[in-house]
Amino acid sequence: MNQPRTRVTAQLRQLRFDAGARSLDLVATVGRRPSVHIERLEDVSRLETWAEGVGLPLLPGEATAAALADVVRLREAVFAVVTAVLDDAPVPAEAAALVTEYAAIELAAPQLELTRDGHLVPGPRRRTARELLATTARDAIDLVTDPARRDRLRACDSPLCRMLFLDVPGGRPRRWCSMQRCGNNSKAAAFRERDRRS
Repeated sequence: MNQPRTRVTAQLRQLRFDAGARSLDLVATVGRRPSVHIERLEDVSRLETWAEGVGLPLLPGEATAAALADVVRLREAVFAVVTAVLDDAPVPAEAAALVTEYAAIELAAPQLELTRDGHLVPGPRRRTARELLATTARDAIDLVTDPARRDRLRACDSPLCRMLFLDVPGGRPRRWCSMQRCGNNSKAAAFRERDRRS
């Protein structure tokens, strides 16, 4: 049976920064993973935008094709690890090894950067691509090994989306990655189905 064709809109191509963790924001650079696989990290300029969006802006010249390839490799490994944890399934050894390898990259010690007049340089410090990889990989490891964070891992209930996200503590568990996106779409589809049956 053929799957219905999905129209890839500008909204579907937008980078997402609402997954609740940097490593999950990285996984969210692929949209509609179970159905049409929309690549949101298409080029080095999108890599720069993503790095800015997660608060890890890159130093000039660090967003290269090689850095993008490394980020995509890390993304797929994080996805494999997190989905295995969510499914209570064995974690693929290759994916775990790759996340661990990136997490082992040595990070430079944080420094206070001052302007000429002695004030702190505003905004987050800029990083190398290797530091971006290490910081994101370490977040992924913390996400799946910290019981409090791991228990809040969710996948969007929308069968088209299935975005991974970290639910906020307290309150009722969220069903959708975003009420404005998948929640409203799901409720509208349920309403149309009830209307069709009546």
